[in-house]
Amino acid sequence: MRVLITSFAHNTHFLGCVPLAWALRVAGHEVRFATHPGFTKWVTDAGLTAVPVGSDHRYFGVSAEETVRIMAELGNTDLTRYSTNLDLAGRPEVLSREFLHGLDAGSVSGFYSVVNDEAFASGLVEFAREWSPDIVLWEQFTFAGAIAARACGAASGRVLWGSDLTGYFRREYLRQLSELEPEQRRDPLRDWLTELSAPYGVEFGEDLVVGDWSIDPLPAPFRLDTGLRTIPMRYIPYNGPAVVPEWLKKAGERRRVCVTTGNSGTHFTADARTHHRFLTTLAGVDAEIVVTADEARLRAVGPLPDNVRVVGFAPLHVLLEHCEAVIHHGGAGSWSTALHCGVPQINLPFLWDAVVRAQQLEAEGAGLHLSPAEVTAEELRAAVERVLDEPSFRENAQRLRQESSAEASLHDVVRTLEDTVRTR
Repeated sequence: MRVLITSFAHNTHFLGCVPLAWALRVAGHEVRFATHPGFTKWVTDAGLTAVPVGSDHRYFGVSAEETVRIMAELGNTDLTRYSTNLDLAGRPEVLSREFLHGLDAGSVSGFYSVVNDEAFASGLVEFAREWSPDIVLWEQFTFAGAIAARACGAASGRVLWGSDLTGYFRREYLRQLSELEPEQRRDPLRDWLTELSAPYGVEFGEDLVVGDWSIDPLPAPFRLDTGLRTIPMRYIPYNGPAVVPEWLKKAGERRRVCVTTGNSGTHFTADARTHHRFLTTLAGVDAEIVVTADEARLRAVGPLPDNVRVVGFAPLHVLLEHCEAVIHHGGAGSWSTALHCGVPQINLPFLWDAVVRAQQLEAEGAGLHLSPAEVTAEELRAAVERVLDEPSFRENAQRLRQESSAEASLHDVVRTLEDTVRTR
């Protein structure tokens, strides 16, 4: 079986695809990973075969201006309302037609069309038609993968890395559009995908948005109801090439608390002085505080307490083996790795689906959800002490670890994909 996997050039979205890619290789299948040229080293460093297509996008440098323009046309220039603090329970407006239209319009103009531009889609389709994969698996925002799958006649599957807000919002938006007269049904995502796919003889269908099915690494209690076909997959952490440092080869002399904000960060780490102040306050906890951050940047502000260890990078799944709690920004990789390791979490979420998962985890009793824009250093310290002192947090985190380990293994997913190809 030939499997083409594709993701736009962004490391946190790519990393979640790697264990599945290797499971397919170990099962004897041919795997190619297509991405933007400048990102191919990430692929080869993971031991996979890279296929460069298109030209490198400049999403992180130019998208804001374009998104401002489209939002101004919609009469709303508050960009953060469409990507941050997406509280499905506390912000009912996020399910309104106006909000969902603005989300799609801004995402298409400022994000989707930048990382799935014509050059990338063309290169991906050209390679897919030449190589003739049986399946195309695509990171959930890399819609060009769905077009390539249709263009070459392959099965099409999304690879999710967090809560499926795309499928959840899409279902609600289509329901609301169905209540309008046809001429009133404005659908920016459909219009863009229709235009992008037309040169390859591909007509629009909802499979271009959500695939034929989705591979979901979240345990069942945390999946959103989208009405879509899902292939469950047990989450396996992968943080990229790593070497276990000497200090991490065994447990510390005192309990450890990890502070990490991944690639997305959070508000108290944006400014070195603020970050330093928070860490100094956290040092009052009877534990070793292990921080993944730029040590030189923090030391330039001033000395840190002796029980604060700053490391530039440590493989998170290894670090968390020896931690009693973790503070993080709510990113899907950090959240899922902590769940996998059975470590209580203190979430300070703000971006995309992070709030949803933080709320779900708190409801399960395995962590706390704090507002990153409002929390003080003293409140964060108190939260850490509560999580460390109340056994229920650890017990529930361990319970969720056991439940998640019962999800389908990577080998089970491979067999499901094999069956999918056989029945097509």
